[in-house]
Amino acid sequence: MELELKSEKDNAEVRIKDVADYQAFVDAEWKIIYDKLDAIVATGAKVVLSRLAIGDLATQYFADRDIFCAGRVAEDDMERVAKATGAAVQNTCSDLITEVLGKCGSFEEVQVGAERYNFFQECPEAKTATIVLRGGAEQFIEEAHRSLHDSICIVRRAMKHSYIVPGGGAIEMELSKILRAYSRTIAGKQQLVINAFAKALEVVPRLISQNAGFDSTDILNKLRQKHAAGGKYFGVDILNDGICDTHETFVWEPSNIKQNAISSAVEAACVILSVDETVRNPKSETDSGQQAMRGPGAMRGRGMR
Repeated sequence: MELELKSEKDNAEVRIKDVADYQAFVDAEWKIIYDKLDAIVATGAKVVLSRLAIGDLATQYFADRDIFCAGRVAEDDMERVAKATGAAVQNTCSDLITEVLGKCGSFEEVQVGAERYNFFQECPEAKTATIVLRGGAEQFIEEAHRSLHDSICIVRRAMKHSYIVPGGGAIEMELSKILRAYSRTIAGKQQLVINAFAKALEVVPRLISQNAGFDSTDILNKLRQKHAAGGKYFGVDILNDGICDTHETFVWEPSNIKQNAISSAVEAACVILSVDETVRNPKSETDSGQQAMRGPGAMRGRGMR
């Protein structure tokens, strides 16, 4: 609902015969908005949020009665606040009752950096929380947002599925060791394919080492030695520039994520290998070349006989 006086449209027309009629028209408009404001205040609300604009009149009216108001609130924010506080979104001020109001332990408006945020704390129906990310540059904030989103999704998936595997490249190194041992039992060209697959799996711990600024060759050599000795849980330790037992350090990953990643990579590789040649249209290439040679300033008059 709108809580502001709206200007008439350009093509609006009101015909009056007396000045008193005009004053009655204006008074009726003011009475409508004051009735809305009185109905909201009568419910005992202390915070008023609206998806539409809240004018200066309504803002001052609420401020005089120690009520906070905010207009043009995004739809998703409005729904989240309503669910967390137990409130019901209203589209009219008629028949407002206290049962539609929400509750929270405390409410405050805080300046964070260059932005102002409204904090609803201790909400009775809240099942989520808001994380405010700050950084020196936009790219740092975006990178932090992506990392945090990936971490939350991994934890969510781990809670839904009870099977986990060690992270930090440990599962890839163990699979690579098993595939290399299996390839030695095959006599034929398939041995090269299996070895190539095993080598491709080592890309994951190699990239983890490189992103952490470590010597990837040294890290991979240590991992191969540990996995050959039976240390199947050893992966990259990005905190101490080495390797560690990722199962003991709680670096886990859901098993279905690894299964989906490996199967998707295999399918993508099969699609690329199934492309045997590229079909081109020589005529189209010739026409485009001639058009480029003519250029935009070429003569286009009638030919000479």
